[in-house]
Amino acid sequence: MDRIRVGFIGTGRISDLHAIEYRQNPNAEIVALCDANPSLAEARAQAWGLDNVTITDTYADLLAFESVDLVDILLPHHLHADAALAAFAAGKAVSLQKPMTLTLEDADRLIDAARAAKVPFRVFENFIFYPPIVKAKQLVDEGAIGAPITIRLKSNSGSRKTAWTVPDAARAWRQGPGKAGGGPSVFDDGHHKFAIAWHFMGQAEKVHAWIGETEMPDGSFRDSPAMISFRFPGNRYGNFEVVHSPDLTVLTEQYAQDDRVEITGTEGVVMVNRGHGQLADVAPVALLRDGQLTEFRDLETGWVTSFVHCARHYIDALRTGAPARLSGEEARDVLRFALAAEESARVGQAVDV
Repeated sequence: MDRIRVGFIGTGRISDLHAIEYRQNPNAEIVALCDANPSLAEARAQAWGLDNVTITDTYADLLAFESVDLVDILLPHHLHADAALAAFAAGKAVSLQKPMTLTLEDADRLIDAARAAKVPFRVFENFIFYPPIVKAKQLVDEGAIGAPITIRLKSNSGSRKTAWTVPDAARAWRQGPGKAGGGPSVFDDGHHKFAIAWHFMGQAEKVHAWIGETEMPDGSFRDSPAMISFRFPGNRYGNFEVVHSPDLTVLTEQYAQDDRVEITGTEGVVMVNRGHGQLADVAPVALLRDGQLTEFRDLETGWVTSFVHCARHYIDALRTGAPARLSGEEARDVLRFALAAEESARVGQAVDV
């Protein structure tokens, strides 16, 4: 492919961030939008400055457009499998919002269908393209902390007047496991954290999870506090902590949430100190080694940058034929990780991944 012509299936709030790189990259353009609510798609087209975009309320119509090379599927989780299968059948390249499906069986169906159709397929996981995470991975790969032994991840939601207002419809479908697959913090947003753990440490072999429940002021429920522990091969371990602090101020323009990562090795520690937002003006990445603290402040930050780099990666991969991340197989590994956490909390004991 030379210039990638993109069609969006789903134009909810998150589509604003997905669209940024397609709009600014000279090797891509958005040519079609699909949403069950056409007025929402029309509003996005206007906001994005798209004059010659086709709008439809049925993704079957969008997939029939020969002008579309790539579809970016941004639907509720339970609709991922059917939409992706239809896109493969139409011969389109696919970027599928995480998590790829609700079950491993459906994940296998997508992988097999993409392979049979011989079309490019990746699952959108922006956090592994977030510049502070990229820098931390570079440091680990260069041996800055020796051999990694443990990883700690923390998601801390709070409040901020400048944060996004989550639409009622988006909040509603995330409240039911039949549509969402799990809770909004551990399974949905947690996909990012499981992907980060997988990115640094490889696939876990066992998971033990405790997942609590907190009622929010609007009557919805958040699956926190939660603590998920995992064991990796080679006597290595990790944990993922989720906590909601209602009166904690998070500096953000999107979700009122801070994310932190700490990887400890045989010779040092590397820390990523911000994700969705930030709690204060701290170095995005810090390295502790040999009694010295080294801060890395000259990095792109802000959650938006992870979306830009993730989309840019796929555009380049489609144009060059290079492998794209997350591949279907890689995304299935992360899904296994996330599903194991949900299963462990349900049965009250550690489970194999």
